[in-house]
Amino acid sequence: MTRITPQPGIMDIALYQGGGSRLPGVENVIKLSSNENPFGPPPAAAEAVRRAAATLHRYPSSDHAELRAAIGETHGLDPARIICGAGSDEIIAFLCQAYAGPGTEVIHTEHGFAMYRISALAAGATPVEVPERERVVDVDAILAAATDRTRLVFVANPANPTGTMAGAAELARLAENLPDQAILVLDGAYAEYVEGFDGGAALATARDNVVMTRTFSKIYGLGGLRIGWGYGPQDIIDVLNRVRGPFNLSAPALAAAEAAVRDRDWVERCRAENAKWRAWLAEALAELGIPSDTSCANFILARFASPAEAAAADAHLQSRGIIARRVAGYKLPEALRITIGEPEACRRVAEALAEFRKGGQ
Repeated sequence: MTRITPQPGIMDIALYQGGGSRLPGVENVIKLSSNENPFGPPPAAAEAVRRAAATLHRYPSSDHAELRAAIGETHGLDPARIICGAGSDEIIAFLCQAYAGPGTEVIHTEHGFAMYRISALAAGATPVEVPERERVVDVDAILAAATDRTRLVFVANPANPTGTMAGAAELARLAENLPDQAILVLDGAYAEYVEGFDGGAALATARDNVVMTRTFSKIYGLGGLRIGWGYGPQDIIDVLNRVRGPFNLSAPALAAAEAAVRDRDWVERCRAENAKWRAWLAEALAELGIPSDTSCANFILARFASPAEAAAADAHLQSRGIIARRVAGYKLPEALRITIGEPEACRRVAEALAEFRKGGQ
């Protein structure tokens, strides 16, 4: 028997399952399983990638200074307090690597993003799951679970896969009342879909125990390049940079992200289109007796009467070439998460589920 074994906690990690993208025998699927922007990236970002191809033999910047400056300019933040990573997933992993470990605990909510638990276990820490209240983060439940072993508390706002939001006052109360050694991490992957929302930047600016993470994978349409960033107290960012690899982002990724973050018109257009068709699809499904919570992201969480009905609805959508996301792994077996796609995709979803309600005719 081999004596080669991984660190404790590693084998407790269930492999992350991404959204499906293929259906047997279907050539042109409608992929609504990964919360991707159907309009893609800003044209300026795609052009930046093409230009970067001429210098692929050169190492990329190791300090990401130009991208951090562009992010700081766009969001009114100090670039010195920004760190960039391969998606916000990597920032989450840095936080766990730097601040959690054996004998410590990492809090996440029951429907929270899977990478919180995965990154905690990878660091040797104990993930602690707390209940939500009607699929919304419950600050009192988090505070009740916090102990002197708590090092990190992850809250996605808007949340994935529910699309719900916690209020600013509640999050400020959470930050104020956490144990002194704990860091509140506000995951703002979908923040740009909420008009006027700063993703938690003001709280991260004002407090020494709050970090905000963001991504270019959603509204900026750059999921294929894996770019994210974090913002927080200078001393925490300095710690994270000590565990960050010097060349963790490629030159094309850096160039694309800088061009994308400067294109505010693209963000406004995508936000408006998403809001319009999100409301349309939610209403269309509600008329079919398929409810969803008010979503603040680029998807809706359609709820069915039972796990069996959700599975049957998913199968019917697939029979029509549409891939949604089963979320049983997020303890929502009776639900399907459906990305807001292009207008025609939204209409196809509504038509397919209307057929399903009529018995699949």
